[in-house]
Amino acid sequence: MRIYIKDTPLRIKRPEQIKDKTLYDEVVQEEDLLINEKKFRGKMLIFNADRNTIKTILFILHNKKIKGLESVTVVTPYYDEAIEYIKSKFKIIKAAGGVVYDKGKVLMIHRLGKWDLPKGKIESGESFRVGAQREVEEECNIEVDVLDRVCTTWHTYTKGEKSILKKTVWYQMTCLNDSKMKPQIEEGIDEVMWMNKKEVEVAQYNAYRSIQHVYKKFKKKLPTTTHRS
Repeated sequence: MRIYIKDTPLRIKRPEQIKDKTLYDEVVQEEDLLINEKKFRGKMLIFNADRNTIKTILFILHNKKIKGLESVTVVTPYYDEAIEYIKSKFKIIKAAGGVVYDKGKVLMIHRLGKWDLPKGKIESGESFRVGAQREVEEECNIEVDVLDRVCTTWHTYTKGEKSILKKTVWYQMTCLNDSKMKPQIEEGIDEVMWMNKKEVEVAQYNAYRSIQHVYKKFKKKLPTTTHRS
């Protein structure tokens, strides 16, 4: 599982999933980990993590500003219990969105100063697929057809005094009609733009890392439909 906390990826893995320690800049055992953010740098790998270790990591990532930290990978033999514990610390909100692809271009939105992909919260009784289509069509004022699932992302944020963990399911989509395309201003979107591959890659420098992850996953799954009606 990968969770983005203040745009820093926290990966939870089983011991057998770690093949090469040399890929990491800092490797520590659970018993060596102090409640001290000074150990957090580059690509960090933490072995034998228990609940207290994970609690410490969550606290540090949420409350400390750490320069030079790229990612934290936590290895635990208690994987399922660790995931359930992490989820228990947040209010979980479900959302869905889409990578709309047509004629070699991806539809990007500009929201609150960042390049993003259209997405939004799932309504009561709504499936992820239906919610993804509705949100993309509402945010961009277009018509789309939903194709295959791309991936699922998790990221945290704070709303008032509540800590939120948002689960977003992403789908590949094709555009059926963009003749009335415009941004949904009330959702903080000020621009909707078709971008070619080079433009998208430039936009990634001003996008959240979770969005960068979605785009990377999308590129590995070439769309089956690339032409608009």
